[in-house]
Amino acid sequence: MQTHGSPQRNTAIAKLAAGAIGIVFGDIGTSPLYAFRETFIGAHPLELDRIHVLGVVSLIFWSMTLVVTIQYVSITMRADNKGQGGSLALVALISGVMRRSKYGWLAILLGVFATALFYGDSMITPAISVLSAVEGLAVVQPGLGHLVIPIALTLLVMLFLIQSRGTAKIGALFAPVMFVYFAVIGTLGIIQIIQHPSILFAFNPWYAVQFFITDGVKAFLALGSVVLAVTGSDMGHFGKKPMRVAWYGFVMPALLCNYFGQGAMILSLDAVGATEAIKSPFFIMAPEVLRLPLVILATMATFIASQAVISGSFSVTHQAIQLGFIPRLTIKHTSASDAGQIYIPFVNWAIMISV
Repeated sequence: MQTHGSPQRNTAIAKLAAGAIGIVFGDIGTSPLYAFRETFIGAHPLELDRIHVLGVVSLIFWSMTLVVTIQYVSITMRADNKGQGGSLALVALISGVMRRSKYGWLAILLGVFATALFYGDSMITPAISVLSAVEGLAVVQPGLGHLVIPIALTLLVMLFLIQSRGTAKIGALFAPVMFVYFAVIGTLGIIQIIQHPSILFAFNPWYAVQFFITDGVKAFLALGSVVLAVTGSDMGHFGKKPMRVAWYGFVMPALLCNYFGQGAMILSLDAVGATEAIKSPFFIMAPEVLRLPLVILATMATFIASQAVISGSFSVTHQAIQLGFIPRLTIKHTSASDAGQIYIPFVNWAIMISV
């Protein structure tokens, strides 16, 4: 039985892993568009020198390792609630025990608060990610800047209109695009790393520590931008094994190569060149002839990233209804075989208006 079943099981896991790349990792996958850049030119700008570049890249690497790889993929996903992940899944698991304790209400309140933050992410992520990608048009041709908002709005409205078709069908469509996207951004990063291998020193956590020793409060505030590199994952639709296969085998290596590549490029430039490049390092890292195709690919990827948080909001809302935290809403199941694939019209249109 095992001999016949194993190949089928492996095939099923591979298909689900591909779907996870298309749906789940779209959000975190588009973070290289803005996370590294915002750390340097955001509300608390940093100097574009060796200490800060290595420090930021080191922070991104160790944040991704500790928060996503160890905390979420390796530990938290063990505590799924009937295949559902996230804060409310943990609340559901602990509520029976915690309600009998003196401070049980606090644990439940924190879980609900974390869920409220996720709804905020569902509103903010589509706007930030799609705009960041479409703004690449201004890198290719500055005269196209006035088209950014109309194009972004059109893409976002289209995204919400197709939600009723179901995440399985959408995931099957999106997975090939995300495969190409991750392969491209990983390759661009590797090219820069090969040319400037000194960026690999950022694997050493000492550079992250040195960043804090040098800048103190300013380094702590920079974490507000670094955290953008680790946001955006939900296991609700695909399960633990496919998620781990997709993350360890493909997504994480591609993301790290791109972040290290952006850092390598900045280190290789003089002060004037680095100041200009940091405005859009994701696109400037590509050869000029490939920037327009990269803008198109990145725009498609951010379209998918928005899908990831919308799917997550459906999953979270379903859990909240089951726990009695919000009133009952119309829930439509979009798959005959997977109960986790759902569509909630009210949530879909509410998020669209908010975005």
